[in-house]
Amino acid sequence: MTTPQSIDAVQTLLGGQGYVCARPLATVVFLSLRLGRPLFLEGEAGVGKTEIAKAMAASLGRRLIRLQCYEGLDASSAVYEWNFPAQMVAIRTAEAAGGADRAALQTEVFSREFLIERPLLQAMRPDENGAPVLLIDELDRTDAPFEAFLLEALSEFQVTIPELGPIRAPEPPIVILTSNRTREVHDALKRRCLYHWVDYPDFDRELKILHARAPEAAEALSREVVAFVQRLRTEDLFKKPGIAETIDWAKCLLALDVLTLSPEVIADTLGAVLKYQDDIQKLQGSEAKRLLDEARATLAPA
Repeated sequence: MTTPQSIDAVQTLLGGQGYVCARPLATVVFLSLRLGRPLFLEGEAGVGKTEIAKAMAASLGRRLIRLQCYEGLDASSAVYEWNFPAQMVAIRTAEAAGGADRAALQTEVFSREFLIERPLLQAMRPDENGAPVLLIDELDRTDAPFEAFLLEALSEFQVTIPELGPIRAPEPPIVILTSNRTREVHDALKRRCLYHWVDYPDFDRELKILHARAPEAAEALSREVVAFVQRLRTEDLFKKPGIAETIDWAKCLLALDVLTLSPEVIADTLGAVLKYQDDIQKLQGSEAKRLLDEARATLAPA
């Protein structure tokens, strides 16, 4: 599928995958696709940064390649490595056969047959469906040396394997980088990208998201769930619930055949919304009822 030709088309495409996209985010996605620039998305965990890459890949019919970042990730783990066991087998087989030419053997074992491609190299390969979507997820978990490597790789869309030489993407991949902002990413990398802060949605948009992701939930229950989570985010919590937790909670309530929220139901299912015991402890006793009453007071008649 060709890339969308307008901001409205971006919203429609993503909406077809159940991703309710606000216009500011749709605008930066459109510009990223039109200009061929990487897109850098920052925001709290669970607000839909990773999901937008999945939705883009699905809506455009492109392959999604995900590089999950972690502390200690280096260039070799992100680009390629050699299949050492297979190389050793090939060497010993050649030696057992006798008369192996050392130069020819070295060329053979350092050929693409023994190359294990990691996400960045995979994203450089041509694809009949068009350039893939490369998701570099949670970049803030890595360190400065890896950022410096990415800076070069994303500038040229090229990687170099000493034994094979440079490999350049015939068509640059659609690149999306995400960060939960546990640390600041260097300005040099951000300047290579279009930037957008993905915030928690307002009530109306979160309700639309819940309708898209859990359409079987009754309207009254969906409104209560969204209102309660929105109210919960105003509390002093160690980790505020994201949209992902709203959806998970609604699905848990559906599995329990819950028709309306109550303090008892909230207490029984808080583990779907809050992930830290200290936060859960704050909602024990009368706190859950207070927040539920305050959430219901914000609801206009449906």
